[in-house]
Amino acid sequence: MNTHDIIRRPIVTEKGVQKKEAERTLCFEVDPGANKIQIRTAVEKLLKVKVEEVRTVKLRGKLRRRGRFSGYRPDWKKAYVRLKAGEKVPEYAEL
Repeated sequence: MNTHDIIRRPIVTEKGVQKKEAERTLCFEVDPGANKIQIRTAVEKLLKVKVEEVRTVKLRGKLRRRGRFSGYRPDWKKAYVRLKAGEKVPEYAEL
């Protein structure tokens, strides 16, 4: 897998920005088939930082309705990546 196939996009939410500033933890949407080792190597290669820990969670797609038509959004996977102490936390604009 390519680095950009594994890490799809950073998740910039209020919770994600707070974790980034307080705990040196970055939040990404990742490929559902990627494991923690692949995510770690992709982040280290893409951002040129050292990773301490990777935590993942699989999220179910929400039910969405448009009038009488309904369907589900696709399932997706989120990864919380904690950087080692002393590493510079990159800004999301640099990605």
